[in-house]
Amino acid sequence: MAKDTRERILLAALEMFSRNGYAGTNIRELAGSLGMGKSSLYRHFESKEAVWNALLDKMIAYYAEHFGSAEHLPPVPDSAEELVALTMRMVDFTVHDEKVVMTRKLLAIEQFRDERARALASKHFLTGLTDMFTPLFAAMMDKGILRRDDPRMLAFAYTAPISALIHLCDREPEKTEKAVRQVEAFSRHFILTYGCGKRCPRPEETGIL
Repeated sequence: MAKDTRERILLAALEMFSRNGYAGTNIRELAGSLGMGKSSLYRHFESKEAVWNALLDKMIAYYAEHFGSAEHLPPVPDSAEELVALTMRMVDFTVHDEKVVMTRKLLAIEQFRDERARALASKHFLTGLTDMFTPLFAAMMDKGILRRDDPRMLAFAYTAPISALIHLCDREPEKTEKAVRQVEAFSRHFILTYGCGKRCPRPEETGIL
């Protein structure tokens, strides 16, 4: 029961923090939105800062479980078409999952106030995606699906425009459908540029190794 109450508090906090920011979220109002008093909320979390940190912990775990991370990589695509499919599944999740959308808004608001939020914003908006796709692209090069190049630079070139389009969805939700189509078009353009058709020759087949 206590665990369920904590979960309810964190979900309500996510909604309020993403809408009003940390400074604009009042613990009394947060408790009231759940039909409890301030003292009852403090039996579960000792302070607003404790709610904040528990919420960040929860969303880090939720994102890693459902989206992936450099530590929890998705399967390496066996074809260019599988890369497109993987990309579109990730994009569909990140632009339509309400918890993830609210977390992204929360980080965008609080990255200039809170050091932890700043680090998480950098990771989830940029470096984490590069870290995730670098080993995937290296493995795809080994499989002969992508041509040989610096996998980290390729991962950066691939993920940065997609991340920008996801932020467009947050700012202008009415453009989400169009932005998702742009992601797919970009993914296919990337494959045309860096792919090798059915298969690239392996290094040992070209005499490079």
